[in-house]
Amino acid sequence: MPPIITLLSDFGLKDPYVAEMEAVILSICPEAQIIDVSHNIEKFNIREGAFVLASAMPYFPDSTIHLAVVDPGVGTKRRALLVETKHAFYIGPDNGLLMLAAQRGGIRHVYAITNPKLMLPRVSFTFHGRDVFAPAAAHLANETVPSDFGPEIHDYMIPEFAKPHLTKGELCGEVLYVDDFGNITTNISKGDLDKIGIVEGFKLDIKLRGKATRMKFCSTYGEAPAKKPLALIGSHDFLEIAINQGSASKIFKIKVGDAVIICE
Repeated sequence: MPPIITLLSDFGLKDPYVAEMEAVILSICPEAQIIDVSHNIEKFNIREGAFVLASAMPYFPDSTIHLAVVDPGVGTKRRALLVETKHAFYIGPDNGLLMLAAQRGGIRHVYAITNPKLMLPRVSFTFHGRDVFAPAAAHLANETVPSDFGPEIHDYMIPEFAKPHLTKGELCGEVLYVDDFGNITTNISKGDLDKIGIVEGFKLDIKLRGKATRMKFCSTYGEAPAKKPLALIGSHDFLEIAINQGSASKIFKIKVGDAVIICE
């Protein structure tokens, strides 16, 4: 099987940026199979990019290389990372973008990409996706040893959105993603709910924008009457807040990054 490299970014498809990254990859590793996960991540929205990456990664074969670029800090002192997990590799900026997926996959090693021999000869201050990350992915696909890219590090950034927390009897999380149906995906997992004894059929008091709303914890959207709110574990194993046949994001006026609090 040819090496698989996935791409995720907030670049969109109007500009040549994605094509430039793919051209660099193919010039270094011509046999690479490139798969575009998404290039329509909201500009600079690290949470959204992290969620989409974490959602897609479990379905790729072992040893897939995931290259992700949502990088408002490009050109600053933020580091470039290569993360090795039990089943895959992740390449991108040290801003939390990779860590939701990497933690779920079981992190083994994290390397700072510093070896200039594994970058383009000229590295711009504004396009590390092309000049640093794409060459790294291609060289890794060519079986360059991960430790050749730079030193192993342990102080990489773990974003707050990677894990909810329990405070004074409340499970506090936040919105990671809003899909085209208006369903609200949180960073609260089934495991988080299991720890506080919440099971399907419970009535939950969920605070959104500071206002508590009671809704049933369901197994599917159709368990709630039409136009009524519900909570459920979605297909990516995160708690979702939805309106059956409606848009929860519009009804509750919720956006990515907003707090979600479950009252026990």
